[in-house]
Amino acid sequence: MKLTNYLLTLIFCLISHYILAQKIQWSSKVLEVSSQRVDTNKIHRFPEPHMYRAEQILGIPNKLPAFGSSKCAWSPALRQNPKGEWIKVAFSNPMKTKQIAIAENFNPGAISQIYAYDSKGTQYLVYENKQLKKLVVKGRMFRFMFPKITPYKIKSLKIFLNTQKISGYNQIDAVGISDSDVPVKAKINVSKQLDLKSKAQNLGENVNSPYDELSPIVTPDGSGMYFTRARHPRNIGKLDKQDVWYAETRPDRNFRLAKNLGPPINNKYHNSSFSISPDGNTMLLNNIYLPTGKLDRGLSITRRGKDGKWQLPEKVEIEGYKNLYTHQEFCLSSNGKVLLMTIQQKDTQGSKDIYVSFLKGDGKTWTKPKNLGKTVNTAENESSPFLAVDGTTLYYSTSGISGYGYNDIFVTRRLDNSWTKWSTPKNLGPAINSPQWEAYFSIPAKADFAYFVSYKNSIKESADIFRVSLSDSSKPKPVALIKGRVFNAKTKQPMQANIGYEVLETGKNVGKGNSNPQNGNYQIVLPLEKEYALLAEAKGFLSVDTTINLKLEKAYTEIVVDLYLTPIEKGGKIRLNNIFFARSSARLLPQSYSELDRLAKSMKENPSMKIRLEGHTEIFGNKKMLMTLSEERVKSVQKYLAQKGINARRVKLRGYGPKRPISTDKDPKLRAKNRRVEVVILSK
Repeated sequence: MKLTNYLLTLIFCLISHYILAQKIQWSSKVLEVSSQRVDTNKIHRFPEPHMYRAEQILGIPNKLPAFGSSKCAWSPALRQNPKGEWIKVAFSNPMKTKQIAIAENFNPGAISQIYAYDSKGTQYLVYENKQLKKLVVKGRMFRFMFPKITPYKIKSLKIFLNTQKISGYNQIDAVGISDSDVPVKAKINVSKQLDLKSKAQNLGENVNSPYDELSPIVTPDGSGMYFTRARHPRNIGKLDKQDVWYAETRPDRNFRLAKNLGPPINNKYHNSSFSISPDGNTMLLNNIYLPTGKLDRGLSITRRGKDGKWQLPEKVEIEGYKNLYTHQEFCLSSNGKVLLMTIQQKDTQGSKDIYVSFLKGDGKTWTKPKNLGKTVNTAENESSPFLAVDGTTLYYSTSGISGYGYNDIFVTRRLDNSWTKWSTPKNLGPAINSPQWEAYFSIPAKADFAYFVSYKNSIKESADIFRVSLSDSSKPKPVALIKGRVFNAKTKQPMQANIGYEVLETGKNVGKGNSNPQNGNYQIVLPLEKEYALLAEAKGFLSVDTTINLKLEKAYTEIVVDLYLTPIEKGGKIRLNNIFFARSSARLLPQSYSELDRLAKSMKENPSMKIRLEGHTEIFGNKKMLMTLSEERVKSVQKYLAQKGINARRVKLRGYGPKRPISTDKDPKLRAKNRRVEVVILSK
């Protein structure tokens, strides 16, 4: 009995090993083709160079296991060709073969002959069917099994289609060979990391309606959501137009009744929003708002005014921008320096591809759009790109990769700084994707929920906004949400300021934002495991820096930091928070340069301003040596400012050594506060 069980187990293991060891090879090169379909759709400005072409047959299936017409499959040029159609493909590594698999994604059943060729070019007729008939199925994985594995290695295959008997556009998604008789199947590459705490939840009638809700943009702190609503009777434009709406979050994390944002964002034409900055004070809008009140194709940006309301949108300048498609979408990174867009240009794989553009040094214009490459883009439409706050994880929707339905949502991760190398996109799985259309996936900074748009289980079969609760393993890399208010240090009134942040070690600016003119509120998102200089700047004020140390942080965190700007007037005083010296030395460290550069800039903008640099040390140690050290350190700062063009006569010096401590405590952290350089404005 034990021996029998042992043998059964052994046989099972051998069979399992054989199945796991099955080798499947997909075609890698097109050798010849009878014809290939060229798009003649009049809505496109020029024929799309990759759709339906022979090249689409290469590699793994792009449509199966779903069926239906696909631009990512080879399609002959004619619906019926009396001469027949054929395609010959090669494989990278010739192999002995037990099975041929052909993914017929649309209008199947036309395969009449298959010829195999070995490495010497010897031809073998391996399959022939003279009794073709129209199939009732929309698609299939056609498999031909050899009676036994071929004694020769198959190098290439030539497949003939009888398109007279099976009329209409015939499509083949992929061609593969296998050394096993285990049926070759097309698989969906599902993300293993996506682990949900809840099923998809419709946001309900406060947000969704019998009309289409699209493009949800949740504020990074989760306090509200902007979205686009189409054909709603309370839209400003005609019934076929769309407007931008907003819904606040209640304490229970559900949403209050959504409201139309109204003018100037909404008018009688198509209006839609794409991205909201972390501070909530800047938003991207579709199209260019012309002085005539009409819209032109492109991108606009709107900011909050002093009254806290959205201002008239302004055109965003993108070098060499040209979109040959009827629709476009955009996504702004959380640091405000990277812009993703779905547009059609001459190097586009399909109708629309995802491109990237970078903010130029002037802080206003953007570089020429750069295609993300073939790993991300396909011959189908790519849409609704969303770059997570980690700046690496990209979510988008496409029908050009095997999925569950018409359009699925995928995730990919950037592998380097070229923005053209990405991990293989993975499907977010059946908890998100369905046989219907899904798109517009987004995650706020806290990453407690993910939001997306779907037709499944929607109100009256329209597009609705859904959300799911994410487990930790499914979230992008954790970040820190830094928030607070900016005040006038003299009046203590909130104020508008430009917010920036730098990596302290390099001095490189890695992001920007703005504070709300009405209440001074700001928010930024920072990647973890680095130390940053956070700064606020405004005309007529000395800039202020503070240090945000996230080196030891591993999980999402929120930090409140209020910033106080000192007016440039006699008696004003600030501390230079990010000035660093070598231990027990007056030698400035490179981390100090950025803050001193801003001080020099303020003095150049105010050429009559004179200042006094005051140096302070800790209280423990030789008093005389500490006094000398404080004097030498402010001299080092004066010398650096002189190198930046600031006349030394405008910079007075005073060293106080240990005489004016902030703390007399022996705790090292508190003692460190005493080591500082302060700036006093002597005259404006």
